[in-house]
Amino acid sequence: MSVIDQFAGVRVLCLGDVMLDRFVMGAARRISPESPVPVLSVTGSTTIAGGSANVARNIASLGGRCTLVGVIGADACGAELKRILNETPGVASTFVEVPQRPTTEKIRFVAQGQHMLRSDSEDNSPVAPDVEEAIVTRIAAALPEHDVVVLSDYAKGVLTTDVIRRVVELATRRGAPVIVDPKSSDLARYDGATLVTPNLHETYLATGIQGDDDASAVAAARKVLAGTTIGAVLVTRSEKGMTLVQRTAEPVHIPTAAREVADVVGAGDTVIAALSLVVGAGGDLQEAAYIANAAAGVVVGKRGTATVSRDELLAELDRQSYTDGNPSSAKVVSRAEAAAQVAAWQRHGLAVGFTNGCFDIVHVGHVGIIEFSRAHCDRLVVAVNSDASVKRLKGPSRPVNGEMDRAQVIAALGAVDLVVVFDEDTPKEIIEELQPDVLVKGADYQVSEIVGADSVLARGGRVLRFELVPGRSTTKVISRMTEGVSA
Repeated sequence: MSVIDQFAGVRVLCLGDVMLDRFVMGAARRISPESPVPVLSVTGSTTIAGGSANVARNIASLGGRCTLVGVIGADACGAELKRILNETPGVASTFVEVPQRPTTEKIRFVAQGQHMLRSDSEDNSPVAPDVEEAIVTRIAAALPEHDVVVLSDYAKGVLTTDVIRRVVELATRRGAPVIVDPKSSDLARYDGATLVTPNLHETYLATGIQGDDDASAVAAARKVLAGTTIGAVLVTRSEKGMTLVQRTAEPVHIPTAAREVADVVGAGDTVIAALSLVVGAGGDLQEAAYIANAAAGVVVGKRGTATVSRDELLAELDRQSYTDGNPSSAKVVSRAEAAAQVAAWQRHGLAVGFTNGCFDIVHVGHVGIIEFSRAHCDRLVVAVNSDASVKRLKGPSRPVNGEMDRAQVIAALGAVDLVVVFDEDTPKEIIEELQPDVLVKGADYQVSEIVGADSVLARGGRVLRFELVPGRSTTKVISRMTEGVSA
């Protein structure tokens, strides 16, 4: 069962700043005669649960279940927010009602699909100690029935330093991961959290490190980790993607897939929702970041405070894996990265195929076996012999092309999902490391002669043989080229 299939069994406890998002739509076709401002001719309006309530909506739309804790006022906006959430399957809300504190409301005025103006009605002062106590009491009561805790901080006064500290302590004692969408220049407030997800501006305010390149993101994240007890930092970088920095692993940069952006409202809510579900389902942080990045890619293509569904997420993951959304160089990975990606695909219920070769001068026979392989699996990994390995197998004059050149040429083929270089004379070790579901080799080998076939079959996989294209080989291509030169 894939990690996404397991979302249905994940229960997320979400605490944060809830709000009502109101959109007033219309057309602006003239300037007011009273002052030089556009006049909006209103055609309609809609209200959506926003802030941390939108995190809850995204969790539910992705197939999980969420208990939402927050603070509202004794007002019409609070009542409307409760009504919306009561009608949202998968969301259970428990609000602390504070009569003297208004429910946060954001009104966006939209003309021809473009935002003209936003007005906010709110009280963002820290909640009183008795409200803090009521919040923590509700969290403590609900925590035993949940797998992961989300703190969705919009800096509206609910997530005070004391509330954060006490909730993190409660979660830590229960062994529940804590994922934080921060809104503070003092990230140490979230000490003890499993993961925090600041954007570039927030990391700059927290660390003083500015820049939108990979190195700056890593440096800022490492400075956060050095000064706190936070477990990991995921820097969200808009069109640059995301950078995940953990204490005991190499940094991972996740690029965005090319798509048209309609609206970035609520994208952070989608990210934190997807992260919480993957972590709650037992996935690691790197897998969670890749999936959250894909989910954000879907939601920014929608207008308004939007959500992403499980089916939309699966379609986006498939699109990113089997299109030119990623450059060919991004498909060439280390053995460790390949093993992690294969395991993630298999957890998603995808069959992973494997084939290998020197691929010194790519010809129609190579293309044929790769296309045959991809037709019998959901994802295809191609292992390419290193230069040293080719020399041992083919002689001192080979390879003609270097290993990285050969790897990137294979990666450029649309049927290929990952390429990995191996140094051994046979692919036995890398097959053991990757544990593919389908192993493909040329029909000039019997199944009993195919390296790695025994281990693949023992795991319940398949071993397939491809009929070679007659007269096609790199050796023959080189021979014809040599003959042409000597003539």
